[in-house]
Amino acid sequence: MKVLKFGGTSVANPENINKVKSIVQNSSKDKLAVVVSAFGGITDVLLNTLQQASLQDEGYKTGLEQIEQRHIDVVKTLIPVQNQSTILSKVKSDLNILETLLEGSFLIGEITPKLSDKVVSYGELLSSYIISEYFKAEGLNATVKDSRELIITDATYGKAVVNFESTNLNCQEYFGSSEYQVHILPGFVASSEDGTSTTLGRGGSDYTAAIVAAAVDASLLEIWTDVSGMYTANPRLVKQAKCVAHISYEEAMELSHFGAKVLYPPTIQPVLGKEIPIVIKNTFSPDDAGTLITKNTNGGGKTVRGISHVGNISLLSLEGPGMIGIPGISKRFFETLSLENISVVLITQASSEHSICVGIADEDVQQAVAAVNQAFEFEIARKKIKPVIVEKDLTIVALVGDNMKSHQGLSGKMFSTLGKNNVNIRAIAQGASERNVSAVIKKTDVKKALNSLHEEFFEENVKQLNLFVMGVGNVGSKFLAQIRQQKKYLKDELQLNIRVIGISNSRTMAFDDNGIDLNDWESILAQGEKADKEKFFDTVTELNFRNSVFVDNTASDEVANSYPNYLKNSISVVTCNKIACSSDYTFYKELKQLAKKYNAPFLFETNVGAGLPIIDTLKNLIASGDKVNKIQAVLSGSLNFVFNNFNDEVTFHDIVKQAQEEGYTEPDPTIDLSGIDVMRKILILARESGNQLDMEHIENEAFLPQESLDTNSNEAFFDSLKEHEDGFQELFKEAKDADSKLKYVAQFENGKAKVGLQKIPKGHDFYNLEGSDNIVLFFTERYPNQPMIIKGAGAGADVTASGIFADIIRIGNF
Repeated sequence: MKVLKFGGTSVANPENINKVKSIVQNSSKDKLAVVVSAFGGITDVLLNTLQQASLQDEGYKTGLEQIEQRHIDVVKTLIPVQNQSTILSKVKSDLNILETLLEGSFLIGEITPKLSDKVVSYGELLSSYIISEYFKAEGLNATVKDSRELIITDATYGKAVVNFESTNLNCQEYFGSSEYQVHILPGFVASSEDGTSTTLGRGGSDYTAAIVAAAVDASLLEIWTDVSGMYTANPRLVKQAKCVAHISYEEAMELSHFGAKVLYPPTIQPVLGKEIPIVIKNTFSPDDAGTLITKNTNGGGKTVRGISHVGNISLLSLEGPGMIGIPGISKRFFETLSLENISVVLITQASSEHSICVGIADEDVQQAVAAVNQAFEFEIARKKIKPVIVEKDLTIVALVGDNMKSHQGLSGKMFSTLGKNNVNIRAIAQGASERNVSAVIKKTDVKKALNSLHEEFFEENVKQLNLFVMGVGNVGSKFLAQIRQQKKYLKDELQLNIRVIGISNSRTMAFDDNGIDLNDWESILAQGEKADKEKFFDTVTELNFRNSVFVDNTASDEVANSYPNYLKNSISVVTCNKIACSSDYTFYKELKQLAKKYNAPFLFETNVGAGLPIIDTLKNLIASGDKVNKIQAVLSGSLNFVFNNFNDEVTFHDIVKQAQEEGYTEPDPTIDLSGIDVMRKILILARESGNQLDMEHIENEAFLPQESLDTNSNEAFFDSLKEHEDGFQELFKEAKDADSKLKYVAQFENGKAKVGLQKIPKGHDFYNLEGSDNIVLFFTERYPNQPMIIKGAGAGADVTASGIFADIIRIGNF
């Protein structure tokens, strides 16, 4: 004999009930017990209607009408017209009794647990009757059996305790003598010894099926629901979650206890002793394999089988010096909670005996606090124990697996993963069996925590990075294009799944939890909401994705000043904006310290040399113990382009204009030509070498006339270049006469830095520097005479974008 159970979603409407009928028909070569829940949503409507009636709200009649219409519609849809009269008469008769019960609650203005059980039982009683009549009409050898005649419980209404001796005997006698092939049973409902309706608790239809399966020694218990088995994590929160093909009873109990809602936690207990297999199947995808639950056969398989969570948890802490070494404190604490019928979900206690911490449901907090404070009133008054401390809005996240106990470091790996993603752990617990490791976290962190842990334990080392990109102009658009082009390669070869979740320019911003389509990002951004830097940051933190990276492709002071906010939320920062790293030294140092404190990389490779690995190389030199003695460099691709193309046949104005149009200069070209940009770059290199330096410490030998530097618009600046053309031609002539080339050089030596235009003779490393290339010479203790040289394209949107991309990949490998 097999037992099949179908949940509320599986019998929510006539179409779904027809699917159930097909599944039962395919199984009908065996004798079957088919346990059904109330039609989807009906139990909630019954409870709400009863609540309204108890408040003497006439609106309860609307709920009653809804319940009646729902059941009548199902009958009229499923049952042939000639058979409807008798069935409708029975349904209406039951609904009349339900109406009488609700009227009684309305008149006396209250609900009792006993009345509540009677009212909610009608959901399953009506669904089982209607489904059995439909099965008969479809030619199945079927009957309905009231579970209240089989399952006997005590009188604990709402969550009654089963009398297994009486129940097993009833089931064996009934099924042993029944000649029907298919037996439809209402789930959830039972009766006390005196025949009064009781219920087995929400989700109790699973329990009904397990009780019957154990009583008759069924060959298999099938739980049919709306998902294809038990998953490695909640698939609604973790899109990469996978169905677990085979787990043990103990693992299934742990997962169901910690929120795996496909299975009601007590379900496994009745079948465990008899080793009856359970299969979790999908009514809407019946050919899917589902999850098989048996005794532990995991052997040397995966250590962690699933990650689950239970929400709406509060922590209650009892602490104080009067607890240390005093026997009986824990007993009194737990006894108090037990007397209030409050279930404890998690327990942890300090070895010093100074505190006890328990996790309970949010809804029980007020009652628990009052009871515990009263129980310890004497000790609290004498300040030996503090009043109960409460932390609300928490969630328990748990790793589950039979083989976890034989593998070292799993707890550390779990806590490290959460810590890296700025998920603060409020409490931890681990049983002696080591089948479960639990951590209590803020409920706002649950999605990030589950995804981070799932990535660590189940996703074959594929790391997801979630990018929030501000600035999608010249450099930003090239960056997005490179990500789109390389997405598959990164996933296949580097195990990096890079998603762009948010983008913004100065006008609009757009977000997509599932990742913005980079083939259509421009139109998505155009249709986005108004740009707001503060709201952009708020959205990033509210989304709370793991491995979040803020990418700054702007030249904005305001954006640079927002970096601390991102880093404090463990959001990495990648930037080509030089303002932050060349601002006041204390701010630069703060950013570095925040990055270290919150485990959030702060990378700015493109601040010097665009895509050239200058800063990374410098960091590696310092990290390996080398010391930088001198730096000489041509660091402005813009200025190098200008002076490589300027001669006595073209005007300085035209060359600078060309550099701006081709994207080699900043939007404000005075930043480049004044030397400020180069000053920032040598300042950053000096700081990364371990020196404390600010902009005012750098000597700037400007070549531009003061009149040009003092202009307040690009138009005025270019006009001034025309006026001073003779001076620029004179600079060129002097260099040409000396058989030299003009290069704008930065130098750092003996703690001092300077920048300025120099005449570079033939034979010098800088002489043949072409186009917009940059070059850096590092003279160090290991490279005292022949410096380490880094040379290549140092300006342009493509190479800058590739440098940003390289920093993103560094974070992926972090």
